[in-house]
Amino acid sequence: MTARNNEDRVGAIPATPPPPSLEQPRAKSETTFSFTTPTEFVELPSCGRYYPSEHPLYGVDTLEIRYMTAKDEDILTSRSLLKKGIAIERMLENILVDKNIKVDDLLVGDKNALIVAARVTGYGEDYETKIICPACTETVGYTFDLTDKKMNAGGELIAHDVRETESGTFLIKLPVSKVDLEVRFLTGHDEKKLAEISERRRKHNLSEAVLTDQFRQMIVSVNGDNKMETVGSFIDAMPAQDSRHLRLMYSTIIPNIELNQSFTCSSCGYEEEVDVPFTADFFWPRR
Repeated sequence: MTARNNEDRVGAIPATPPPPSLEQPRAKSETTFSFTTPTEFVELPSCGRYYPSEHPLYGVDTLEIRYMTAKDEDILTSRSLLKKGIAIERMLENILVDKNIKVDDLLVGDKNALIVAARVTGYGEDYETKIICPACTETVGYTFDLTDKKMNAGGELIAHDVRETESGTFLIKLPVSKVDLEVRFLTGHDEKKLAEISERRRKHNLSEAVLTDQFRQMIVSVNGDNKMETVGSFIDAMPAQDSRHLRLMYSTIIPNIELNQSFTCSSCGYEEEVDVPFTADFFWPRR
């Protein structure tokens, strides 16, 4: 028997397919905006030489950061973070690509290099600020170029006055007392501790001791004696000439970014090379 067509048997009319829709669905790329924040590699003054072997920056000469964004500006203008004095540190944490790097563990010079680089990505290389002329004492506006900088890789030894140890510290021979001071390079953690000490002094109406407090953080031992009492006792009795020599030698050996630029006073015409001042205009420009 031949099979019959069901449609013929029941008299059903085949359904007409609907006409194609004139409105085509939009491609996903047309409705979603995507933007990748650019990054750049910042040269580290230390070249990774003075970090412990277990540190992620040991032997590393550059560090990748993300360009500053509007969210980073929110961090820099946060009243609570500004009150605590940690706005810049939080911003740096946010722009570091490698989250294994802790800002507090950075050597001060490497941290300074990141701060300058971040500022350039956020607000450009021109830094407009106010500076007091050393000659006429007038406060004048001046624009510095943040790309005009030098890298001091540190570790430069001055004749026999400074010797590097196997542990990455330095022995500095003082000219007056003839003492050998062992010093280490300060980190972001040390900066934070010094700020806390300064705040405690302020709350208790104690006089400031910026210099000796810093010495207590950087001096490891005195003639090989690393007891805190010995170090503290020597710092309090250190001759001024030795203190000055220590600061000079330390600034020579520490890896850091150097921002020394020519300044010409618009009021009196005085010219001098000055350290670029880090004022409130640095991360909070008036524009």
